[in-house]
Amino acid sequence: MYVLIDNFSLYSEGFFGTVKLTVYASLLALVLGFIMASFRVAPVRSLRVLGTVWVTVLRNTPLTLLFFAVLLGLPRFGLVLPFELFAVIALGCYTSAFICEALRAGINTVHKGQGEAARSLGMNFGQTLNSVVLPQAFRSVIPPIGSTLIALAKNSAIAGAFSVTELLGTYKPLSELGYSIIWTFVWIAVGYLIITLTISALFNVLEKRYGVAR
Repeated sequence: MYVLIDNFSLYSEGFFGTVKLTVYASLLALVLGFIMASFRVAPVRSLRVLGTVWVTVLRNTPLTLLFFAVLLGLPRFGLVLPFELFAVIALGCYTSAFICEALRAGINTVHKGQGEAARSLGMNFGQTLNSVVLPQAFRSVIPPIGSTLIALAKNSAIAGAFSVTELLGTYKPLSELGYSIIWTFVWIAVGYLIITLTISALFNVLEKRYGVAR
């Protein structure tokens, strides 16, 4: 316990740094994922192509490489932002590709007759998607989206290599101070466990309330 007690402020700073990264990147991923899923099923070919390219590129790019591209590449084009914001952009964009595919899979579970009925009532594509299709699709995509956001929380550890304050990065100063590396990582693991179990509990509540009964 002395490893945690003696360095509680350091652990707290890293823990809340990871929480902030996870929350902000999750919000960005959900928004972008929804937009790209809409593009993927849109009747406009150019939008479908854009959504497909977005998902294909990001799903097949290593997250570490994406961090390098965002944190080191964007400043070369004159976009200078705090590293924390760059990390949120990298994590959010990367995760949005997986959110997009989860949503698209959920959309495909909705019978096409639902959309046809909505269009027969005079609804356009946006109204059909938002009012008819997505509310039904949402029920089936709660578990995969929850799993994706849990993975995002763990992926945030990469940000520590780019001077962003997060939980895993606390091992460096503690190692330099001579603390046991084993117990240092034990408490880091406990921190990640708290975050991931919280996300899991939240999505369990959503699944029980809105999920498809099986």
